[in-house]
Amino acid sequence: MKQKRIFYVIIAIAILYFGNDHQNTPTDQTGSPSSAIQSAYNNQQSDKIVIASGIVSKLLADDNKGSRHQKFIVKISSNLSILVAHNIGLAPRINNIKVGDNIEIKGEYEWNTKGGVVHWTHHDPRGNHPGGWLKHRGKVYE
Repeated sequence: MKQKRIFYVIIAIAILYFGNDHQNTPTDQTGSPSSAIQSAYNNQQSDKIVIASGIVSKLLADDNKGSRHQKFIVKISSNLSILVAHNIGLAPRINNIKVGDNIEIKGEYEWNTKGGVVHWTHHDPRGNHPGGWLKHRGKVYE
């Protein structure tokens, strides 16, 4: 009985540590989630679900034409930055985001010569598209 309890404690700790978001995490050959974006950029690929983390390097004005999007630039690596376009009509806005903040991103990557764009950083209300999210200061925006 004691071994069974220890087993469940270990499983609970593993779930808390790794979480469910690490299952099926898109990666490239290096195993780094952020390197999946680097690989997609290098190969000019789009429509890829990616998970990445980086540092907010610039805050941009909201795009209020059509679907409203909060926009900012995230430095993924020393040689790659991406635009994040977060739909604030479908997900909460990150009001306290600042340049220099760490952020984690799950969304759909679209290639362009400037580094690319990640969008679909929210749930799909119709359930037809993989849901995305942003994680900032311990809070998930989806």
